[in-house]
Amino acid sequence: MHAIRLHAFGPAENLVLEEVEAPRPGPGQVRIAVAAAGVHLLDTALREGQQGPAPAPTPLPTIPGREVAGTVESLGEGTDPAWLGRRVVAHLGFAPGGYAELAVTDAARLHDIPPNLDAAAAVAMIGTGRTAMGIVQFAEPVADVVLVPAAAGGIGTLLVQYAKNAGATVIGLAGGPEKTAMAAANGADLAVDYRDPAWPERVGAYDGKVTIVYDGVGGDTARTAVGLLAPGGRHIVFGWSAQGIKEGSVPYLVEGVSEQVLGPVMLAKAGGDNPVRTLELRALAEAAAGRLVPAVRRFPLAEAAAAHRALESRGTTGKVVLEP
Repeated sequence: MHAIRLHAFGPAENLVLEEVEAPRPGPGQVRIAVAAAGVHLLDTALREGQQGPAPAPTPLPTIPGREVAGTVESLGEGTDPAWLGRRVVAHLGFAPGGYAELAVTDAARLHDIPPNLDAAAAVAMIGTGRTAMGIVQFAEPVADVVLVPAAAGGIGTLLVQYAKNAGATVIGLAGGPEKTAMAAANGADLAVDYRDPAWPERVGAYDGKVTIVYDGVGGDTARTAVGLLAPGGRHIVFGWSAQGIKEGSVPYLVEGVSEQVLGPVMLAKAGGDNPVRTLELRALAEAAAGRLVPAVRRFPLAEAAAAHRALESRGTTGKVVLEP
C-alpha cells in the first residue's frame, strides 16, 4: 500500500509518500480502506518532534494521522463480522497510521458514517466536530453575542453554525476577504477581517456587547477580544494557534474570565463511561441532522507536505483532509 512516512522530525518536506507493507488487524480490530484522513494542527507539532499532549514521544519511522474514514475491508480475530463492508469513521487516539491507503484500529472506536455524509465530512466531525461539541458544553449560547476568532477554520466554522442555530448573535473574525466571506456564508451576523487594525472598533460598535468568546487563537487577538467582553462575559479557551502548538506555549488568560477547556477538563464535563465517544456521537448526530455542515479542504494523499504547510501558514479554510 501507499502511505506517508516520517523518518526524521523536522519540516513538512520530511513527509514522504512510500510503498509499505499493509498493516494487519489484530484481535478485536478492523482494517479500513481509507477514503479520507484528517490532518490536525497537532500533527504538525508531532512532525517537528514536539510531544505535546501525546503520552510518549513518537517512535520513527512513523505514518502520521489519527483520524480516518472509509470502508472496513478485513477483520482481526474475534471481531464482529457485521463490521465487514460498512462505511465507518474512527479517531485512532494517539496511535498513528492514518495517512495511508489502509489503516487499522480497534472495532470499539468505530462509528457508522451517516448516509448523508461523505468520508471527508465524517472525518471532520469525528475530530474537529467532537472538539466543537466539547467546547460549547462550557458556555451554551442562547441570547448571547458570540465572538469566534478563526471563524473560517475547522472548529470555528462549526462554532459559528452552532451558535447561530442556538439563537445567538455571532461575530466571526477571519483573515482576508475570502475567509470573512466564508464566515458570513456560515451564518455570522458580522464577519470582520482581523488583519484590519480597526477590527476591535467594528466589533465594539456592533449591536450588543460580546458575552462569549470561543478562543482557539490566543495571543494579541485573544487579548483584544477579552477586552471587548461585557461584564460577566466568558472567555472559553481551547487553543492558541497564533503561537503554534509548541512545548510551553500558553494562551492569553484572565483570572475570573478565562476558562481552559481542553483535555481532561473537557472529558470530565462530557461525563459518562466513555466521554470521548459521547462527544463523537453528538457531533455525528448534528451533522447527520444537517445542523452542522463541516467545511473541508481536500488534498491528495501524496501532497501531505503541502497540506501541512498550508495549515501551519493559516492558509486553509475548514478541516484539512487527505484523500488517497
